[in-house]
Amino acid sequence: MKRIDRYIMAHVFGLTTLVALALVSIQTFVAFVSEVDEIGRGNFGYQELFLYTLWLLPTGLYVMLPIIAMLGTLMGLGTLASQSELTAMRAAGVSLMRIGGSTLFAGLFIGLFTLAVGDWLAPLGQYEADALKTLARSGVKAGVGGKPVWVREDNHIFNIRRLLREDRIEAVELYTLNPDLSLASASSIEEGFYQDGHWVFRGVRKTEFGDGRASVSEQDQQEWTGILSPEVLRLFVLEADALSMAGLSRLVAYMSRNNLDSSEYALALARKAVAPFTVMVMMLLAVPFVMGPLRNTGAGQRLFIGVLIGLGFYVVNEVCANSGRLYGWPPLFSAAVPTVAFGMVAAWRLSRVR
Repeated sequence: MKRIDRYIMAHVFGLTTLVALALVSIQTFVAFVSEVDEIGRGNFGYQELFLYTLWLLPTGLYVMLPIIAMLGTLMGLGTLASQSELTAMRAAGVSLMRIGGSTLFAGLFIGLFTLAVGDWLAPLGQYEADALKTLARSGVKAGVGGKPVWVREDNHIFNIRRLLREDRIEAVELYTLNPDLSLASASSIEEGFYQDGHWVFRGVRKTEFGDGRASVSEQDQQEWTGILSPEVLRLFVLEADALSMAGLSRLVAYMSRNNLDSSEYALALARKAVAPFTVMVMMLLAVPFVMGPLRNTGAGQRLFIGVLIGLGFYVVNEVCANSGRLYGWPPLFSAAVPTVAFGMVAAWRLSRVR
């Protein structure tokens, strides 16, 4: 890597960091203020609110990273343009493609950072924030003890009314279906716990239906072997934003094997996979604007244009995601269309800049 590439990348990284600090600070303040009315519910106080807001920092950063990267690139290259350094580079024989390549290489590092935040920091922060808030308000962790959990495995349907832990459940209804989807049996289970690779149910009362009559039997203890594990159960009760790509992959695979609708989680997985490329495209899109109509404008105008483009991308991205779920588009197609479209715009703009 030559000195000029490092110089361009240093400006892009520096201004991107400043933009990130500014936008994340604003987002954190808004999140803090919006949750103030939760204070006083259970044990949720100012200390819990402060910690809750801090845990949400990675999630806010991850959501805004494409816009942050674009604004940072606009401001970084704009600074070079306002000081005529880009003009000097062009006069020295540095091509626009070379400047775009340096920017794209900086985007590669920020894209990898986006992948790390989206796959590790953001899910961890979201989980801990939800756990802290729910524990302070109701005394149980996020995803536990709240609403009932419905899980299907082959022709068996579980209704778990109380999920104490990933490996401990209570008040469970188990329904078994015939091949024609008629009800074969219904079991009421007092409690269950996972040990040695299988579930152990206690207090089982089973009602079997057939030949126009019903028979009832009771068992103190019953073993259940299947693919429903505490890990899968944990994935089920978490929101898609609190899952890593590996967790989303396992959950999508489990739901697909059991003919369940996995479109929400498949789309979340596809969007996480596309996110690094989105950051790179948004940064590349900033190059022709700086070299073209925004070459001699001030920082305020560049910032305003960047915000408009970023908001436009966000709207298009959300519309495509929701349209994909509505019309049954492939998840990767729904997630990638905005990025590909803006990438084509960036390539077209670069080809027209002289």
